[in-house]
Amino acid sequence: MDRLDHVLDTATPLLRRAEAIIGAAGAPVDHPLWGHLRQVGLMPADAAQAVAGLRPTALAGADVELRAGARVCAEVAASLPAPGDWEGDAADAYDDQRRRVGGHLSGTGESLDERFEATADLAAALGDWMTRTRDELASALAEALTSAEAITLAAPASHLPSVAEARAAADLAAHILGVVATGYAEAEDLLRGSQELAIPVPL
Repeated sequence: MDRLDHVLDTATPLLRRAEAIIGAAGAPVDHPLWGHLRQVGLMPADAAQAVAGLRPTALAGADVELRAGARVCAEVAASLPAPGDWEGDAADAYDDQRRRVGGHLSGTGESLDERFEATADLAAALGDWMTRTRDELASALAEALTSAEAITLAAPASHLPSVAEARAAADLAAHILGVVATGYAEAEDLLRGSQELAIPVPL
């Protein structure tokens, strides 16, 4: 368990309280909350749970294994024997095929070893992103729990929300969703930068 696992259970009732007030009283039209909601597509408590579902440990060591695969490809490519004293059309055809297979395995931007390396870079970057996003959300939740907004929202829920409560709920929700939205944007940039990995390797 990390900081997020520890703080989330304590913060969730506060987030649900803010959600209930927003549902009853809304928020100003120009409030940042609405932009974050459009980007994230979840209310604060569910967004926090989604981030809590990120497990960087699932990617631990993946980059090491992928880089080992890249080395194997390079070694196999380098070990393919040249025709030597073999001559003629068959030797030329073999050498052409050897070079083609070697290039497929290693040495070009589209070779398997380069794809292994790029995938390893992506795995490492995603693991770092998960850890960083979890840490940043944990800090935001800890701040929310000790904020003036939390004090304002601590009143019993048996009455209609006041203007102050509505503002506090919107501000608190926007703060949490802003952190999640930033994390989402970073992940989108990572995946957008690795789109070439989805293109099949030409044989």
